[in-house]
Amino acid sequence: MSSTVHVANISSKTSEKEVRDFFSFCGKITSLSLTPSSGDAEASQSATVTFEKETAAKTALLLDQTQLGPSAVKVTAAPSIDELAGAKATTAHGARDEANNHLEQEDKPRSRIVAEYLAHGYVISDQAIEKAISLDKTHGISARFNTVLKNFDSKYHATDKARGIDESYGISDKATSGWRGLSSYFEKALDTPTGRKIRAFYLQSDKQVRDIHNEARRLADLKHASSPSPESAMGQTAQTTEGAPTAPTGVPVGDPSAPKTVPGTAAETK
Repeated sequence: MSSTVHVANISSKTSEKEVRDFFSFCGKITSLSLTPSSGDAEASQSATVTFEKETAAKTALLLDQTQLGPSAVKVTAAPSIDELAGAKATTAHGARDEANNHLEQEDKPRSRIVAEYLAHGYVISDQAIEKAISLDKTHGISARFNTVLKNFDSKYHATDKARGIDESYGISDKATSGWRGLSSYFEKALDTPTGRKIRAFYLQSDKQVRDIHNEARRLADLKHASSPSPESAMGQTAQTTEGAPTAPTGVPVGDPSAPKTVPGTAAETK
Protein backbone atom coordinates (compact mmCIF):
# COMPACT_ATOMS: atom_id res chain seq x y z
CA MET A 1 0.00 0.00 0.00
CA SER A 2 0.98 3.64 -0.25
CA SER A 3 1.67 6.06 2.59
CA THR A 4 -1.65 7.84 1.94
CA VAL A 5 -5.07 7.25 3.48
CA HIS A 6 -8.48 8.63 2.58
CA VAL A 7 -10.76 9.79 5.38
CA ALA A 8 -14.51 10.20 4.86
CA ASN A 9 -17.49 11.28 6.98
CA ILE A 10 -15.65 14.09 8.75
CA SER A 11 -18.05 16.51 10.40
CA SER A 12 -18.39 19.99 8.94
CA LYS A 13 -17.63 21.26 12.44
CA THR A 14 -14.21 19.55 12.52
CA SER A 15 -11.27 21.77 11.56
CA GLU A 16 -8.19 20.84 9.56
CA LYS A 17 -6.07 21.26 12.70
CA GLU A 18 -8.22 18.73 14.55
CA VAL A 19 -7.81 16.25 11.69
CA ARG A 20 -4.05 16.82 11.64
CA ASP A 21 -3.76 16.45 15.42
CA PHE A 22 -5.80 13.25 15.30
CA PHE A 23 -3.61 11.51 12.73
CA SER A 24 -0.28 12.89 13.97
CA PHE A 25 -0.18 10.14 16.60
CA CYS A 26 0.35 7.66 13.74
CA GLY A 27 3.49 9.37 12.45
CA LYS A 28 4.82 12.39 10.58
CA ILE A 29 2.34 13.89 8.11
CA THR A 30 3.79 15.31 4.90
CA SER A 31 0.54 16.61 3.41
CA LEU A 32 -3.13 16.88 4.32
CA SER A 33 -6.05 18.21 2.31
CA LEU A 34 -9.57 18.66 3.64
CA THR A 35 -12.51 19.23 1.28
CA PRO A 36 -16.30 19.41 1.74
CA SER A 37 -18.38 16.79 -0.06
CA SER A 38 -20.74 19.47 -1.42
CA GLY A 39 -21.53 23.18 -1.27
CA ASP A 40 -23.90 22.66 1.64
CA ALA A 41 -22.61 24.33 4.80
CA GLU A 42 -23.53 21.24 6.83
CA ALA A 43 -22.04 18.77 4.35
CA SER A 44 -19.53 16.24 5.65
CA GLN A 45 -15.88 16.56 4.68
CA SER A 46 -13.27 14.18 3.36
CA ALA A 47 -9.51 14.29 3.75
CA THR A 48 -6.45 12.86 2.09
CA VAL A 49 -3.60 12.33 4.53
CA THR A 50 -0.11 11.44 3.32
CA PHE A 51 2.47 10.26 5.83
CA GLU A 52 6.22 10.20 5.53
CA LYS A 53 6.23 6.43 6.04
CA GLU A 54 3.97 3.58 5.00
CA THR A 55 3.92 2.17 8.53
CA ALA A 56 2.15 5.32 9.74
CA ALA A 57 -0.56 4.85 7.11
CA LYS A 58 -1.06 1.26 8.25
CA THR A 59 -1.51 2.47 11.82
CA ALA A 60 -4.02 5.09 10.63
CA LEU A 61 -6.20 2.30 9.23
CA LEU A 62 -6.81 1.19 12.83
CA LEU A 63 -8.77 4.41 13.30
CA ASP A 64 -11.54 3.36 10.91
CA GLN A 65 -14.94 4.03 12.57
CA THR A 66 -13.26 5.96 15.39
CA GLN A 67 -14.88 9.10 16.76
CA LEU A 68 -13.36 12.37 15.55
CA GLY A 69 -15.39 15.23 16.96
CA PRO A 70 -19.11 14.49 16.50
CA SER A 71 -18.66 11.89 13.74
CA ALA A 72 -17.17 8.41 13.35
CA VAL A 73 -14.76 8.65 10.42
CA LYS A 74 -14.15 6.12 7.68
CA VAL A 75 -10.44 5.50 6.98
CA THR A 76 -9.34 3.58 3.89
CA ALA A 77 -5.99 2.95 2.24
CA ALA A 78 -5.10 4.77 -0.95
CA PRO A 79 -3.65 2.47 -3.63
CA SER A 80 -0.03 3.04 -4.52
CA ILE A 81 1.13 3.78 -8.06
CA ASP A 82 2.49 0.26 -8.31
CA GLU A 83 -0.81 -1.22 -7.17
CA LEU A 84 -2.72 0.90 -9.67
CA ALA A 85 -0.38 -0.33 -12.39
CA GLY A 86 -0.79 -3.90 -11.23
CA ALA A 87 2.89 -4.21 -10.46
CA LYS A 88 4.56 -5.45 -7.35
CA ALA A 89 6.22 -2.64 -5.50
CA THR A 90 9.88 -3.04 -4.70
CA THR A 91 11.09 -0.33 -2.39
CA ALA A 92 14.62 0.05 -1.09
CA HIS A 93 14.87 1.42 2.40
CA GLY A 94 17.98 3.25 3.48
CA ALA A 95 19.74 2.04 6.59
CA ARG A 96 19.09 3.99 9.74
CA ASP A 97 21.49 4.60 12.53
CA GLU A 98 20.37 2.21 15.27
CA ALA A 99 22.52 4.07 17.77
CA ASN A 100 20.31 7.12 17.35
CA ASN A 101 18.26 7.70 20.49
CA HIS A 102 15.33 9.30 18.71
CA LEU A 103 12.16 7.21 18.70
CA GLU A 104 9.57 8.16 16.11
CA GLN A 105 5.86 7.37 16.28
CA GLU A 106 6.25 4.89 13.43
CA ASP A 107 8.71 2.85 15.50
CA LYS A 108 6.38 2.45 18.46
CA PRO A 109 4.20 -0.64 18.94
CA ARG A 110 0.61 -0.07 17.81
CA SER A 111 -0.54 -0.85 21.34
CA ARG A 112 1.52 2.10 22.64
CA ILE A 113 0.08 4.44 20.01
CA VAL A 114 -3.48 3.39 20.86
CA ALA A 115 -2.70 3.95 24.56
CA GLU A 116 -1.53 7.48 23.70
CA TYR A 117 -4.83 8.16 21.91
CA LEU A 118 -6.78 6.98 24.96
CA ALA A 119 -4.59 8.94 27.37
CA HIS A 120 -5.13 12.10 25.35
CA GLY A 121 -8.91 11.84 25.49
CA TYR A 122 -9.85 10.17 22.21
CA VAL A 123 -12.40 7.35 22.30
CA ILE A 124 -10.99 4.18 20.74
CA SER A 125 -13.19 1.09 20.47
CA ASP A 126 -12.14 -2.23 21.93
CA GLN A 127 -12.28 -3.62 18.40
CA ALA A 128 -9.63 -1.13 17.26
CA ILE A 129 -7.53 -1.95 20.31
CA GLU A 130 -7.75 -5.65 19.52
CA LYS A 131 -6.60 -4.94 15.96
CA ALA A 132 -3.58 -3.06 17.32
CA ILE A 133 -2.73 -5.98 19.61
CA SER A 134 -3.12 -8.39 16.69
CA LEU A 135 -0.71 -6.37 14.55
CA ASP A 136 1.87 -6.35 17.34
CA LYS A 137 1.50 -10.12 17.68
CA THR A 138 1.81 -10.64 13.92
CA HIS A 139 4.74 -8.34 13.26
CA GLY A 140 6.32 -8.33 16.70
CA ILE A 141 7.80 -5.34 18.51
CA SER A 142 10.13 -3.54 16.14
CA ALA A 143 13.83 -4.23 16.58
CA ARG A 144 14.49 -0.50 16.42
CA PHE A 145 12.05 0.15 19.28
CA ASN A 146 13.84 -2.33 21.54
CA THR A 147 17.27 -1.06 20.46
CA VAL A 148 16.42 2.58 21.14
CA LEU A 149 15.06 1.79 24.60
CA LYS A 150 18.07 -0.37 25.44
CA ASN A 151 20.54 2.29 24.26
CA PHE A 152 18.69 5.06 26.06
CA ASP A 153 18.50 3.06 29.28
CA SER A 154 22.16 2.02 29.30
CA LYS A 155 23.51 5.43 28.27
CA TYR A 156 21.39 7.66 30.48
CA HIS A 157 20.36 5.23 33.25
CA ALA A 158 16.71 5.97 32.59
CA THR A 159 15.51 3.41 35.10
CA ASP A 160 17.30 5.37 37.83
CA LYS A 161 16.36 8.82 36.55
CA ALA A 162 12.80 8.35 35.26
CA ARG A 163 10.86 11.63 35.28
CA GLY A 164 14.00 13.42 36.46
CA ILE A 165 16.60 13.37 33.69
CA ASP A 166 19.76 15.33 34.50
CA GLU A 167 20.10 18.21 32.05
CA SER A 168 23.88 17.83 32.18
CA TYR A 169 23.53 14.85 29.85
CA GLY A 170 22.33 17.25 27.17
CA ILE A 171 19.33 15.13 26.18
CA SER A 172 16.62 16.80 24.13
CA ASP A 173 13.64 17.50 26.41
CA LYS A 174 11.26 16.97 23.53
CA ALA A 175 12.69 13.55 22.71
CA THR A 176 12.89 12.26 26.27
CA SER A 177 10.64 14.04 28.72
CA GLY A 178 6.90 14.29 29.07
CA TRP A 179 4.20 11.67 28.83
CA ARG A 180 5.09 10.75 25.21
CA GLY A 181 8.88 10.92 25.56
CA LEU A 182 11.40 8.14 26.09
CA SER A 183 11.42 8.54 29.86
CA SER A 184 7.73 7.53 29.92
CA TYR A 185 8.80 3.93 29.27
CA PHE A 186 10.62 3.70 32.58
CA GLU A 187 9.75 3.80 36.26
CA LYS A 188 12.01 5.00 39.08
CA ALA A 189 12.56 1.43 40.26
CA LEU A 190 12.61 -1.21 37.55
CA ASP A 191 12.53 -3.98 40.16
CA THR A 192 9.20 -2.86 41.60
CA PRO A 193 6.03 -4.68 40.48
CA THR A 194 4.97 -1.59 38.52
CA GLY A 195 8.35 -1.26 36.84
CA ARG A 196 8.40 -4.90 35.79
CA LYS A 197 4.84 -4.68 34.48
CA ILE A 198 5.63 -1.64 32.34
CA ARG A 199 8.79 -3.22 30.92
CA ALA A 200 6.86 -6.41 30.10
CA PHE A 201 4.17 -4.34 28.38
CA TYR A 202 6.68 -3.00 25.87
CA LEU A 203 8.77 -6.12 25.39
CA GLN A 204 5.93 -8.60 24.92
CA SER A 205 3.31 -8.63 22.17
CA ASP A 206 0.89 -10.84 24.13
CA LYS A 207 -1.52 -8.27 25.53
CA GLN A 208 -5.21 -7.89 26.25
CA VAL A 209 -7.52 -4.89 25.88
CA ARG A 210 -7.40 -4.16 29.61
CA ASP A 211 -3.59 -3.93 29.43
CA ILE A 212 -3.92 -1.09 26.90
CA HIS A 213 -6.43 0.72 29.11
CA ASN A 214 -4.13 0.35 32.12
CA GLU A 215 -1.18 1.79 30.17
CA ALA A 216 -3.40 4.62 28.91
CA ARG A 217 -4.28 5.51 32.50
CA ARG A 218 -0.59 5.53 33.41
CA LEU A 219 0.20 7.84 30.47
CA ALA A 220 -2.73 10.06 31.43
CA ASP A 221 -1.24 10.32 34.93
CA LEU A 222 2.12 11.34 33.41
CA LYS A 223 0.39 13.87 31.18
CA HIS A 224 -1.56 15.25 34.13
CA ALA A 225 1.56 15.42 36.32
CA SER A 226 3.54 17.25 33.63
CA SER A 227 0.87 19.95 33.27
CA PRO A 228 1.64 23.09 35.30
CA SER A 229 -0.82 23.95 38.06
CA PRO A 230 -2.70 27.28 37.89
CA GLU A 231 -0.71 28.49 40.91
CA SER A 232 2.68 27.74 39.35
CA ALA A 233 1.62 29.23 36.04
CA MET A 234 0.67 32.62 37.53
CA GLY A 235 3.17 35.36 36.82
CA GLN A 236 5.18 33.18 34.47
CA THR A 237 5.51 33.28 30.72
CA ALA A 238 3.57 30.47 29.08
CA GLN A 239 5.88 27.82 27.76
CA THR A 240 5.28 25.30 25.00
CA THR A 241 5.16 21.65 26.07
CA GLU A 242 6.47 18.80 23.90
CA GLY A 243 3.84 19.48 21.26
CA ALA A 244 1.23 16.83 21.99
CA PRO A 245 -1.84 17.22 19.78
CA THR A 246 -5.03 18.68 21.19
CA ALA A 247 -8.12 16.49 21.39
CA PRO A 248 -10.85 17.62 18.96
CA THR A 249 -13.92 19.59 19.95
CA GLY A 250 -16.61 17.35 21.37
CA VAL A 251 -14.20 14.63 22.52
CA PRO A 252 -13.66 14.47 26.30
CA VAL A 253 -10.14 14.84 27.58
CA GLY A 254 -9.59 12.36 30.38
CA ASP A 255 -8.83 13.30 33.96
CA PRO A 256 -6.83 10.31 35.21
CA SER A 257 -8.19 10.77 38.73
CA ALA A 258 -11.71 9.87 37.61
CA PRO A 259 -12.36 6.54 35.86
CA LYS A 260 -15.29 7.93 33.90
CA THR A 261 -13.03 10.36 32.06
CA VAL A 262 -10.58 7.74 30.80
CA PRO A 263 -12.06 6.92 27.39
CA GLY A 264 -12.22 3.63 25.57
CA THR A 265 -14.13 1.68 28.24
CA ALA A 266 -16.77 -0.81 27.22
CA ALA A 267 -19.53 1.58 28.27
CA GLU A 268 -18.16 4.40 26.18
CA THR A 269 -17.37 2.45 23.05
CA LYS A 270 -20.80 0.86 22.57
